[in-house]
Amino acid sequence: MDPRSLHAWRTTRRDLLRLTGASIAAVVGTSLSGAHAQTAYPTRPLRLVVPYPPGGPTDTAARIIGAALSERLKQPVIIDNKPGASGSIGIEQVVRSAPDGLTLGVLANPTLMSPLLGVRQNFDVQHGSTAIGMAYEIPLVLMVNEKALPGVTNVRELVAAAKAAMSAGKPLSYATPGVGSFSHLITESMQSLTGVEFAHISYKGSAPAIADVLAGHVPIMFSDMIAALPHVKAGKLRALAVASAARVAFTPDVPTLKEQGFDLQANSWGGIVAAPGTPAPIVERLSTELKVVLADAGVKEKMLAAGCLATWSTPAQFQQHLVSDYARWGKVIQERRIKPD
Repeated sequence: MDPRSLHAWRTTRRDLLRLTGASIAAVVGTSLSGAHAQTAYPTRPLRLVVPYPPGGPTDTAARIIGAALSERLKQPVIIDNKPGASGSIGIEQVVRSAPDGLTLGVLANPTLMSPLLGVRQNFDVQHGSTAIGMAYEIPLVLMVNEKALPGVTNVRELVAAAKAAMSAGKPLSYATPGVGSFSHLITESMQSLTGVEFAHISYKGSAPAIADVLAGHVPIMFSDMIAALPHVKAGKLRALAVASAARVAFTPDVPTLKEQGFDLQANSWGGIVAAPGTPAPIVERLSTELKVVLADAGVKEKMLAAGCLATWSTPAQFQQHLVSDYARWGKVIQERRIKPD
């Protein structure tokens, strides 16, 4: 080989080896950096935004989950109550936070449905956040005041009583925590299913609504289990049915709506979301830890005591749930012509 050609070949070979080594080092370095970032997360305390006041069902569930996540992540999980606009104010703070997985939020069904009821949101409630996963469900129970409706012991008897009251021109009334609440929407769905019409009495929250049902001023209410359970257990209100797919541990003797011939089911729910653009490794870590936490026997027991069912789903499943529930209840709101207060 010509000396000049030999020199050129050696130079090219040396340069190729140098470039190959640098490329390998870069790939390895990137992989190690990514692995380190995943294992290092989180390096600071997390904030879990609860977009409702302290003491409610979402707040109760969030505090149980937050405490368990803190143990798993080895960092404090600080509960930050930011109520307002059916939860939209708090979730907007999450959506506009840095996508580092350090600010999380509890997105519950009232917030999902609020734009359907005229609440203005500055974000896309269906797609504007990063879904981490479903966290809990709260069974709904259909209950009546026994003194107001003494002969009603199941849903068929309630429907019969309602039809008789309609024929007499005095429809039975039902209480809800407010227009567009889950209690309101499922009762409207039941009316469509059965052909009965109740008179809606709207209150500002579960407490005053249940108080009037206890007093007999309003005989009927679909309530979340957290608010209803003490009165059902005390025998002050009669539980006719649960709206979940299966009977619940709190009231094992109370049949589902479907068991009684009414194909209607729905639970109130809440899930964990993060800011849009949160890196996939962080989402995966949070989803995995949430799954472990919700499977823990101690967490399940605490959730049950609070009237909640620990319910995990993948990020993709929770995202799909947001889309399907928005469509389902949006149809009810439209068909029943439900208007905001």
